[in-house]
Amino acid sequence: MPETSQKRLFHFGVFEADQQTGELRKQGRRLSLQGQPFDILIMLLERPGQLVSRAEICQRLWPDGTFVDFDHSLNTAVNKVREALGDSAGSPKFVETLARRGYRFIAPVRVEGSTGEELPKTPLLAKPARSGAPLAPVASVDTDTLLSGANEMPEASRAVVWTLFLLLQVMYLSFYFISLARLHVVEEMLGRTVSHPLVTMVVLIVTAAAGIPTRLFLFTAAAFRAPGLRKKFLRLFPFLFPFDELWALVPFLLLREIGFGLALGLTAILLYAPFAQRSLILMGAGECRGPSAPKGGASG
Repeated sequence: MPETSQKRLFHFGVFEADQQTGELRKQGRRLSLQGQPFDILIMLLERPGQLVSRAEICQRLWPDGTFVDFDHSLNTAVNKVREALGDSAGSPKFVETLARRGYRFIAPVRVEGSTGEELPKTPLLAKPARSGAPLAPVASVDTDTLLSGANEMPEASRAVVWTLFLLLQVMYLSFYFISLARLHVVEEMLGRTVSHPLVTMVVLIVTAAAGIPTRLFLFTAAAFRAPGLRKKFLRLFPFLFPFDELWALVPFLLLREIGFGLALGLTAILLYAPFAQRSLILMGAGECRGPSAPKGGASG
């Protein structure tokens, strides 16, 4: 891969990589990524959506005559890139691994020249439909959506993110168990407040019965930092969302004890809880940082 003579500034998500100064910044704050990991990131940013082979990277960073374990060194360097970006090999949002072949930068990239003049944006390329098939350009995914994307999440302590996610699962489990334990009280209250208490009771019991194993799964997966939790939660989210919004009405079961105003305020908070869980997952609660990939592997 030929060296580029012009030093450029690459923008992607909330990050920018300055080829002139050798700096990676997130929302203006400099991150610790230098040397070979930064060089690998630049190689990927120069060809977004395209395969950059392991051989190309090794040839550029470790020319002939260099005595080094290429596979291990490359995997370690790529892991450092992912760590700086908050990315993961299992569910990549920036650096995708193509097994035994190389890597591909999959997020949209905007490039500026050293003079500040913006250069044409390189289109993001789709994954091939089958092995050996040509890559076809697709529409950029850098468009506005209703829900925030992973690139828009603020940086936070991983321990704090995990803890908050666990506490939310405990909260929902408490709702389910307390409601089922006081079912006779709930039934009496519903009989005075709703026109079809039996239907409401059935919905409450069914959703609680389905919610308990689901929350136990999320709690244990988060507690043991199971890999792949992020992808599983994002798949579950459309199904969990209506149940979570329904259970946001739980404070109204305590209407006589806490009053209408407090019940309404707590419900408003609980209506946001599903989105809070999703944000925590995108901030890293569903990722597991393991050790560097073993020698000879391509999963770095």
